[in-house]
Amino acid sequence: MPKPAEKLLQASSLPVNRRRLLGLGGACALSLLSGRAFANALSPSKILSFHNLHTGENLKTEFWAEGQFIPEALTQINRVLRDHRTDEISQIDPGLLNLLHALQRKIETREAFQVISGYRSPASNAKLRALSGGVANRSLHMSGKAIDIALPGCKLSHLRSAALSLRAGGVGYYPASGFVHVDTGRVRQWS
Repeated sequence: MPKPAEKLLQASSLPVNRRRLLGLGGACALSLLSGRAFANALSPSKILSFHNLHTGENLKTEFWAEGQFIPEALTQINRVLRDHRTDEISQIDPGLLNLLHALQRKIETREAFQVISGYRSPASNAKLRALSGGVANRSLHMSGKAIDIALPGCKLSHLRSAALSLRAGGVGYYPASGFVHVDTGRVRQWS
């Protein structure tokens, strides 16, 4: 005599087998999870490491877990990416952190990003602009949406290529100065 589950499957004209029953059980279990819980279960944590070349500070922090940014980690990142000229701290765009994490995964490394410039105050930007024509008047550094980086063990040209492949914002290539600029502005590139 067929069991109740087998009767249900026979009634729906699906072949009865162990694999089908296990699949239905898995589908039922997944349907019990809310959309957010399911998304969180699939969302990995995100970790970034920085070495600020001007201050000597190092930071390795998990900035994303369980489907959300971690406020304490964002505060730590804001501090290590502050304007080293004035010590001013500003909020770093979380989108920039996601871009850096994607870049790290693309290159397949967990090395710390060497930070040449993170947040830049308007005063610092004006001073740099007076010294060099390569500094934008409305630099995205001033809104925490840009960073100039290098990566130990990674050729600068490879870092640039990986950043360009993401198509996630602007990418500037400065081989003579030893860094790549990435930002969360519109997709563009320059050397």
